[in-house]
Amino acid sequence: MNNYTKANKQIEVSVGESLKILREFQELSQNELAGLTNIPQSTISAIENDRIQLGVERAKVFARALQCHPAVLVFPGWDIQHESAA
Repeated sequence: MNNYTKANKQIEVSVGESLKILREFQELSQNELAGLTNIPQSTISAIENDRIQLGVERAKVFARALQCHPAVLVFPGWDIQHESAA
């Protein structure tokens, strides 16, 4: 186990992409997620395409519907090791 190399991060994921990935992983359409959250489908599309900001309150609503922590949506690229060294 000591002879391994940590994998390098290959891509950056935006907040909108994070929402889309979680939604698709749970096999939900934008319309289905809109029904679960009472957030219009057009707003979900705009967030997923990074045209509008997610915001903390909407992140909480999506997190409840997608059964994840809001930080997963708000800080998709956060690197605890890099950030704690600063």
